[in-house]
Amino acid sequence: MTSTKPSPAPLPDSFTTAPTVVLGGTGKTGARVAERLRAAGSPVRPVGRRTPIPFDWADRDTWDAAIAGSERAYVAYAPDLAVPGALDDVRALTDRLITGGVQRIVLLSGRGEPEAADAEDIVIASGVEWGVVRCSWFFQNFTESYLRDPLVQGALHLPAGGVSEPFVDVDDVADVAAATLMDASLTGRVHELTGPELLTFGQITEIVARCTGRTIDYIPVSAEEYAQAALAEGVPAEVVTLLRYLFGVVLDGRNESVTDGVERALGRAPRSFESFAAASAAAGLWK
Repeated sequence: MTSTKPSPAPLPDSFTTAPTVVLGGTGKTGARVAERLRAAGSPVRPVGRRTPIPFDWADRDTWDAAIAGSERAYVAYAPDLAVPGALDDVRALTDRLITGGVQRIVLLSGRGEPEAADAEDIVIASGVEWGVVRCSWFFQNFTESYLRDPLVQGALHLPAGGVSEPFVDVDDVADVAAATLMDASLTGRVHELTGPELLTFGQITEIVARCTGRTIDYIPVSAEEYAQAALAEGVPAEVVTLLRYLFGVVLDGRNESVTDGVERALGRAPRSFESFAAASAAAGLWK
């Protein structure tokens, strides 16, 4: 797994030594957020379905033990804030966090998703210190997730057409989230994060092909063709439904703009996909 070295984080502010609970602590963003908190000397408790103290969004009986004694919380909803029931879960979890004494909540949100905006409103209106980290497509979807294998196999079939996206590095997202958890000056803000440029999936494929020295084709398909192929490969139906939403609704050009969110929060530019792809290829992640 390719990861940039965590950026130096601000020292923890005037909280006690109570841990920060990181929900989704073994996931793409959560594991990285936990890594950065540890590196800064801030106590952290990453939790997920398979951690010693488990946390499962689908099992509310696991919630109280997972969040007990924490003063700050990083909230990453799985699988996505767009799925049915997500809003009720976020509302219920926020209530429990506050009742348990949490004083700062940082929410991972989806850019361009109306359901995610509703979840943001819940956290913003919670009455405690808050931060929102809002972003869309990750670089790491091409190395750690469902888009990796097609690139390895030499053809990326997607219902994305020629729409461009400001793909962002999860390491940049984690840097901003961890900094917001530790630095009060970054709270009370929606950090809308993107990479430095707009790229189509076709351009992403070309960059990966160039960095690996291999021939990789980008092949546009319809949403229905994509869904049927995914189901035939054994992808769970609920995951296919989510992917159809992301490709068919959110990927409509609404996010075709870059922001300066990373630079405003961290004082540096976001990483480029070209740099990420070169490092990933050198590490053999597409072999």
